[in-house]
Amino acid sequence: MIILGTALLAVCHLLGIFLGDLLGQALGVKTNVGGVGIAMLLLIFARLYMQKRDFLPKLTELGVEYWGAMYIPVVVAMAAQQDMVAALRGGPVALLSAIAAVAVCACVIAVINRAERPQVEAQGAPKLHDNPLLAEAE
Repeated sequence: MIILGTALLAVCHLLGIFLGDLLGQALGVKTNVGGVGIAMLLLIFARLYMQKRDFLPKLTELGVEYWGAMYIPVVVAMAAQQDMVAALRGGPVALLSAIAAVAVCACVIAVINRAERPQVEAQGAPKLHDNPLLAEAE
């Protein structure tokens, strides 16, 4: 079931790259604008959507969480390779897109934090471990 998490990541990545290319064309830039970030947001929204509707088995959720955690260093590494000085000299598009990306991310994080409600656990037998795979096997 972890492979479904990888498949979901792949679909989100392809859609993000496609939408980033479309956004670049709309802005008049011949490059991908924010495709990896869009893919990460799609992955977050897909996981939340599937989790609310119980379409996401626990093992698939673990796969999505794993790849989501691995995706963040990829985004940081890609951003570190970009030449920001050349981008800023190229025009105000880079600065405007950076400000817009930060604003959108801040809004999305606020919405996600408000949407998630803490789950109340019933008082039962004490847990001997935190591994969900072992909990399912018991």
